[in-house]
Amino acid sequence: MDLLPKTKIEIAAPEDKIEEIMKIIQSSAYTGEIGDGKIFVTPIETVVRIRTGERNGDAL
Repeated sequence: MDLLPKTKIEIAAPEDKIEEIMKIIQSSAYTGEIGDGKIFVTPIETVVRIRTGERNGDAL
């Protein structure tokens, strides 16, 4: 079996943008071949911008 190289991309985004982002990734990454990849969506409880102390949506 030939192994394909993998790339991991992590994106933190507001909840209202998730569907749009997934559609863009899906249409861009699609080849129809094995190894097109997967999209995992997980919640992020808190985001803090270290420099300013901004939190959550303001930190994105």
